[in-house]
Amino acid sequence: MCIDRITFIVAMEAEARPLIRKLSLVEDEFFGVGLPMRGWTGEYEGISLCLVTNGKDRATTHDLIGTEAATLSTQLALERYRPQMVINAGTAGGFMQKGARIGDVYLSHREVVYHDHRVDIPGWEAHSEGHYPVWDTGQLQSLHLKYGVVSTGSSLDMPEGDEKRIHRLGGELKEMEAAAVAWVSSLHAVPFFCVKAVTDLVDSGKPTHEEFLQNLKLATDHLSEACLEIIQFFAQNPNIRLK
Repeated sequence: MCIDRITFIVAMEAEARPLIRKLSLVEDEFFGVGLPMRGWTGEYEGISLCLVTNGKDRATTHDLIGTEAATLSTQLALERYRPQMVINAGTAGGFMQKGARIGDVYLSHREVVYHDHRVDIPGWEAHSEGHYPVWDTGQLQSLHLKYGVVSTGSSLDMPEGDEKRIHRLGGELKEMEAAAVAWVSSLHAVPFFCVKAVTDLVDSGKPTHEEFLQNLKLATDHLSEACLEIIQFFAQNPNIRLK
């Protein structure tokens, strides 16, 4: 099936800026009126592209990160742009013991999970962990990106319990939005996957926030390059399986 409408959900402006420039996207002044979320639109090789960020917190002027803002951003994007595919693009922490390196770009594999939703009631565990399936990114193997299960939590740090849960769930990337974007996309029955660039190595022994800030530019540059390759792949391969 020919994919001609793609929407990117990106948490932070710094993560989005290189891709906005690369694709010459123009801001949509009518997106999310009265809300902090922002949208950009454009076209590349016949594909209608939209990119939505969470925007800034009015009180602090910092980027709105985390699942709450990502949920609203995704809902607004799906209502306005009606995409055939939703891609959550952003940065993440990786694990040295699982082969991650700073700047590596990963495609989500199999499912997206939550590692900090703990509901110790019989029968509720699977629901609390999410287990949202992702689109078959195996069709993008020719791009030679890495693959991994993406795990979402609400904090930058990682308590020991969260780390154990990530490993039990098979997680290879740790971030703060993907499962929320996956959930809203699933409600609309729109295929979804992630593309994530590694800013920090969770098990390096270095402070996460220092690694994140130090490597953000490198990671976002790699992220924008990978996103462009993905768009080009969709443009040049009209027989992609959406379901």
